[in-house]
Amino acid sequence: MRTHVSHTTQHPAHLLRVATYNIHKGVRGLGPRKRLEIHNLALGIEALDADLVFLQEVRRINRREALNFPDTHIGWPRMPQADYLAPEGYAAAYRTNATTRHGEHGNALLSRWPVGDIGHHDVSDHPFEQRGLLHVSVDWNGVTVHAIVAHFGLIHSSRVRQVERLARFIEAEVPHDRHVVVAGDFNDWGQRLDAPMAALGLHRAMGEGETPAHCYTFPSRLPVFSMDRIYVRGLTCHSTAVPRGVAWARMSDHLPLIADLALA
Repeated sequence: MRTHVSHTTQHPAHLLRVATYNIHKGVRGLGPRKRLEIHNLALGIEALDADLVFLQEVRRINRREALNFPDTHIGWPRMPQADYLAPEGYAAAYRTNATTRHGEHGNALLSRWPVGDIGHHDVSDHPFEQRGLLHVSVDWNGVTVHAIVAHFGLIHSSRVRQVERLARFIEAEVPHDRHVVVAGDFNDWGQRLDAPMAALGLHRAMGEGETPAHCYTFPSRLPVFSMDRIYVRGLTCHSTAVPRGVAWARMSDHLPLIADLALA
């Protein structure tokens, strides 16, 4: 699939800006306090000005939520969330990770640049957590970048095995000389995945002098964990940023993480 998209940016053209964001299915709160945040998320994602946006917990359909928020102007969008969230001129790629009673959810990539093949790889470790990788090739300034959206499990041993499956997937599907960005929600509370990821040649994106504390994204109201990560191969990180404030804290239980990348 080839899609014509807009290449207009507000950041230097030689930098590839990527962002990862767990959008919590576009809904916050419980019971009568439940509220729909998908419309605010669309505005927030556009404001990131990212070339590539890696999204987790994205819904294509959910019949129950569509009934809870029926007004089509301020209620449940009539189109899949990935398509709704894509800024004008962006391509949207989506694949399902988990099927539920009322619908499903998965990972998505929004791209300012033309996208090629879209693939999905199941990395579920046990029946209670359906997890997957979304793989999209992107043509950035004539350079092929392999974008992989990840959402790992809640148990450390599962995450270790998912890193191993990621390694086998990259070995099988991505040429050794190609640039790779793996980003998503790694659920790595204990900061224990950087070493096994580095063993694959994937290094965590942080600017010079930055520490993991600079990239805290969870929980959004008072972030103390950097569970949302960006790992790269063949690219270097110029800087990272995490948008903060009341509006961002309201939209999801995670904050987005942004990285400006350059060719190594």
